[in-house]
Amino acid sequence: MEIYDVLRHPHVTEKASHQNIKLHQYVFRVAQDATKGMIKDAIEKLFEVTVVRVNVANMPAKSSRRGIRNRRLMIRRGSYKKAIVTLMPGQTIQAFEGVK
Repeated sequence: MEIYDVLRHPHVTEKASHQNIKLHQYVFRVAQDATKGMIKDAIEKLFEVTVVRVNVANMPAKSSRRGIRNRRLMIRRGSYKKAIVTLMPGQTIQAFEGVK
């Protein structure tokens, strides 16, 4: 697996933007078979920063109901894996600079 296959895209939420500012942590959606070492190497090579710590969470699939009255439709979002990456103090990732 190449470093470009490990990281899917940044996971931007309200909580993730708070972690960017206060804790120097960045959240990414990653491949299901990515390990902590692979994620750390990919972040360090792509963004040229020093990674202190990598936490990984497998997020479960969620289902919800859509529709009106008798015609209900069950929609299911798939599961995914996310990585919370902590950087050295003072280092940032430029892709997250405009997100607040």
